[in-house]
Parts: sequence; structure tokens; C-alpha cells
Amino acid sequence: MASYMPEDFDDQFLTCPVCMLQFRDPKILPCLHTFCKGCLEEWATKQQPLECPTCRTQVSLPDQGVEGLRTNFYVNNLLDFAAAKKGAEPGVPCQVCEGNVEGSKSWCADCAVLLCQSCTAVHRKLPCSKDHEVTPEETLKAEEAISNFHRKRHCDKHKKYELEFYCESCNALVCTACTVVDHRPGKDHNPVEIATVAQQRKETLQALLQDIDPRLMEIQASVKEVERKMANLMPSKEAATNQAKAYFRQLVDLLQKREKEILRQIDEQCRADGKALQTKKEAIEFELAGLTSAQTFCQQAVERGSDVHILEVGNQVKTRVETLLAKELDLESDWSEFQFVENTAVTDFEKEVKDLGGVKTKIDVSKCKVVVKPAVQGFQCVAVLTTVNKEGRPCVTNSKAVTTNMKDPSGTDVPTQLQMKNAGVWEISYVPQVTGNHRLEVKVNSQQVSGSPFDVDVKGRDTPMLTIGQKGSGVGELNLPVGVAVDNGGNIAVVERGNKRVQIFDVETGQSLSSFPVDGENPYGIDVESDGMFLVTSWGQNFALRRYAKEGRLLNTFKPDCMRYPLGVTVLKDGRMVVADGQHKSCLLLQPDGSFIREIGRGKLLFPKFVSVDESRDVIIVTDETGHKVLVFDLDGNPKFNFGQEGQNDGEFQNPNGVTFDPAGNIIVGDCAGRVQVFGPDRTFMRKVGTVQGGYASGIAITPEGYIAVACFRGHCVELYRYK
Repeated sequence: MASYMPEDFDDQFLTCPVCMLQFRDPKILPCLHTFCKGCLEEWATKQQPLECPTCRTQVSLPDQGVEGLRTNFYVNNLLDFAAAKKGAEPGVPCQVCEGNVEGSKSWCADCAVLLCQSCTAVHRKLPCSKDHEVTPEETLKAEEAISNFHRKRHCDKHKKYELEFYCESCNALVCTACTVVDHRPGKDHNPVEIATVAQQRKETLQALLQDIDPRLMEIQASVKEVERKMANLMPSKEAATNQAKAYFRQLVDLLQKREKEILRQIDEQCRADGKALQTKKEAIEFELAGLTSAQTFCQQAVERGSDVHILEVGNQVKTRVETLLAKELDLESDWSEFQFVENTAVTDFEKEVKDLGGVKTKIDVSKCKVVVKPAVQGFQCVAVLTTVNKEGRPCVTNSKAVTTNMKDPSGTDVPTQLQMKNAGVWEISYVPQVTGNHRLEVKVNSQQVSGSPFDVDVKGRDTPMLTIGQKGSGVGELNLPVGVAVDNGGNIAVVERGNKRVQIFDVETGQSLSSFPVDGENPYGIDVESDGMFLVTSWGQNFALRRYAKEGRLLNTFKPDCMRYPLGVTVLKDGRMVVADGQHKSCLLLQPDGSFIREIGRGKLLFPKFVSVDESRDVIIVTDETGHKVLVFDLDGNPKFNFGQEGQNDGEFQNPNGVTFDPAGNIIVGDCAGRVQVFGPDRTFMRKVGTVQGGYASGIAITPEGYIAVACFRGHCVELYRYK
């Protein structure tokens, strides 16, 4: 790349993406993006945890903060080259004598300064600088100059010496003086010339480069395919929108047509009934008129008629009135009030409306999968739905296409929430309020997912949601599990004292993934370094602290003079290690190479067992089995506080063992009575998590999902309790 660097490489390669200025003290993040040191320091004050400003990858800073990140010396070389090339132009003075503006210039890589011809001549004669690497102006202007332009690096400890060696044991660049003092060749150090190691690294990187090209082509092809689909996205939306509108317009037209039919039917019924009622009314009114007329005539005859008149019409009136009174009349109307009848209730139709149309995607409901994760009463629990296409690959669909419903053992609805986590993966969350069997129904495009409804066994808060292993020596079996840790993949690593091995389990299923034997008579504690390597202690004969590769290969054995009875172990981000030593009655703080730094807790501890570190609060916590309490120190060894006493009540201990911190600073402690208790950062008792099988809670660790993993020493298993 350097051999064909463009003329404007300053703008392209030497500009910080944050401040948009030329790099100042460029630092490299683990994701390989480079920024100014000052920009990163300012960025780190605005967010925790720190994220890369470019790719948003979370960054775990070393203890020294941004200062501890590696410097991008390649960028520094480019900056030097740009400065040297510009300085070699006419009109730029010498950086030593500040004269000779027009003369040719040379660049000293050791001093990182631009020299005129006179100063160059003197520079080459002085004993202290005669061996310096000086690049003349002609070379600077040459096309291939940048590929050979490097600033020399000197040892931070021995300023006069250039870094010429690489200590493979310590993974550190060292100078000649270092190989005599701190990195003398032997069993603990192996300094090798930089060129030898660099060539090996180049070959490794070259092999990686060959693997990158096919992968790049694959990704680029994928990008083009995504772009093609993106180009079809809006036309697809428009077509689907038009189809949906046309479909629902037809439904609306049908409803409106039906509405008109019903209204016309109501109108016709009303007219028919009105006509019948009018006829009935006229008939009754006719009878009423006849009877009224007879009544009037009869009354006039009685009140005003003479005797002669009464005698003349009396019989006639009598006959007429008696006839009218004796006549059978139908005075009842046979009409009853009509009303509209809902053949389909609105609520029922509302449910049916949900099935009227949908968005057809490539989702194959028969291949969609639901993983129901262990559920605990009172905690937010989840099930994970993966929507896939016919090829079995995760496929995106809209949230309206997915419906969920959960009922508890009594049939009461349990509210659920649906959230898309990434393409084709959905999280169904809920908070069960009771224990027992719940039923979770999951539909995609109104069709039941295979296996739905699912049985969800909700356990109580103090019941382990998963138990791993049983007594034995086979795969997946355990014998006297002591230490437990979580590896970089979120799996559970267990030290078995009985089987003298470390076994790795899947935290989701409890299945054994791998195992490897460990040295030592009584393996005990375990922790995982940032690069995934395991640290395992053992006491008794052949005691030591040992480092194993991920696959189980023994890498290092640490047995400093100060170590006698190593038990619990924890590792800091910078690689330093803390080991609880039962015989020394203290904790040993060690360098990454196993060399002794200091004792912690001497005179305060009776028999330290397990140890944990909270670097964010600069504290180390130790369980004292014989003292029945927990002690907290800072990393300088100063005591902070202690709590606990012997007893069986909440907040008391029976020989405390495993201990760890959660992200909030709460302290979780297990004891020989099998209890696992949680204490706040201020050491106040918060709650009891549970009581483990066999009544002996040994090592403790917290998984990324918020479960407490407890090694049950006498129960020959590991139990996982829901915690967060």
C-alpha cells in the first residue's frame, strides 16, 4: 500500500474522523479505527461504556484509560513523512539552526528533525548521533520513499536504547538493556530479534490477507444484492399498497352494498307495516264512528226526546245499540316493533377483520422456530422467535404479522411484548406472576408456529432454573465441582476436583461442550483472562497457578516463592492476578508473568477461600471461611470494611466460600450451609437467592444473561438461579 500512496494521502489517511484535523498522538482501538488521543479522552467522558465513534463497537479501556491504547505508529510515520517532505521544499528553514532556507534538507529518523546540509554534516560527525539514520532530500522526493520511512522507537525505560528485541514470554518490545535487566533470557523470558518475530507476523498477516479477498468479494456481492433489493423495495411497497387499497375498497363496497340492502329492507318493512296498520286503524275507526253515532242518538233521545218520540224510536235504538255492543271486534294489532339484528357481532367481526388480507412475505411459518428460555416468577422472561424463509434463513417480517398470547395456569391472560432484536429475530417478553405451567401461543401471518402453543414452566424465585451435571466421570457429569467461571463465549467453565479437569458447558442447554485435564493434586479455583485463556489453581502436592489455552493446552505454570496453598483466583483486565493463599492467610497480587507484587489481607484473614475484584470501584473482596465473614480491601492492600458473622440467619454465614460482584456492585456470597445471599455495596443484606443441592455452595459466577451459576460441591452439579 505504501509503495503507491497517492499525493493527497494527508487528507485521506491523516485526518481524525472526530475533530477532522490532522492526527495528534493517534491511538488505535481494538476495532482498528484510529483517533486522536485527546478526541478519544473527550469521547470517553461522554459515554460509558466507550463505543468506537466510527463502528460503534464497545471498547473496554485498559486501566490506564486512553493512554493505555496502542499508538498508531504507521500514521505517525506518515505524519513524519508529510512533515519531512514539506520541510524539504524551498523556503523552509532548518529545524536545528533555523537557517539555510533554500538549501537541500535531510531527515533524521532518530531525532525526528529536518536538517540543512551543514547541520547534517555536523550531525554525522558527532559521536552521539553519527549512527543515526539520516534520509537525504533526494530520497524523500523519491516515489518509494514512504515505504522505507520509519520513525525509530526507543525504550520507555532506557531512553537511549532503541527497541530491538521482542520478549515472546511477555509479549513486549524491549531494548538491549532490558534483555540484561528485566528480560534476561531464561525459563521466564525469551527475547528475540524484532526482525525474526516481525517476519513471522508478516507471514501470518499475509496469509490472512489471502483469506480476506474472497471474503471481501462475497460481502461486496452481498452488498450489491442488498442494493438490488433496496431498489425493488419502493416499487414493491407501491404495488402492495395499491393491492391492499383495492382489496379493502372492495370490502368497503361490499359493506356499503349490504348496508343499502338492509336499509332498503327496513324501508320496505316499514311501508308494509304502515299500510297494514293504517287499514287496521280505519276499520277500528269505522266501528268507533258507528258506536259513537248510536251513543249520541240514544243520549239525545233519553235527554230531550218526548214520550211519543221515545216510543217511536226506542225499539230501533235499542236494537242498534245491542247489535253494536254484541258485535265481536278485533281491536288488537298483530304488529310488533321490528329492529336490526346483528347476525355477526362487531367484536366477532373485529377478530375476523384481522384475517382480512395480510402482507405476504417469504416467511415459511412451518420452519419458524421459538426458543422458550427458562422462566422465573416475578422476573422479566423471554422467548425468542426466529422467522425464516423457505431456505431456512432468518427473514424479516413486519410486527403486525406476529401475534402472541400467553395464559397462566388459571387461564388468565399474561401481557406479552414483542420486540425485533435483529433481522428475523424477535424477543417475546413477559413477567409471570405465578408459578406453574403457562401456555404461550405464537402466530405468524395468522398461522400457528410449529409447536404452538408452547408449555412454559415458570419456577419460583428460589428454585434453580437449570441444573447441570450429576455425579460421575463421563461427559456432562461432575465430581466435586469447586470453581466456576464464565468464558468469553458466555459458557460455564467448571473445575472438578474429583475428576481433575475443567469442563465447559452451554449456559442455555447445560450440555457439555468440551473438557481438558488439569495438573495438580487438588484443582480448585478458576478464572478467564480477557483473551479467553484459563487460570486454574491447585493445592497440595504440585501446587501452582497454571494458565491453559482455550483448547486446554498448558501454557504457563506460576509458582512464586510466596505461594503455598493457592485456592480462589481472579484476574484483572491488565492481566494481573489475585490468588487466595490459605497457608499464608492472605491474598497474593501477581504480575501477568506470575512475579510477586504484594500481599493483601495479611493479619486480617484466617483462611481465605475465594476472591473477586471490582475494578470499577478499586476493591477486592475475600471470603474468610474460618472467620465466617467477608473482607474488602483496595488493590493497594488497605482494608475497606468487612461484614458477617457465624450463624444461620439472613446476613450470617456458615463458612463462606464462593463470592463475586454483580455489575451494580452488589456482593453475592455462598457458604457451606448451601445458602447463596446477596448484599448491597454498603454490605446490607438484600435477599437469599436459594439453597443449593448438597448444602455446600462453592464457586460462584454471574453469566451475561443475569444468572448466578453456583458450583454445588457435595451435590456434584452446577445450579443456575435467575438473578436479574
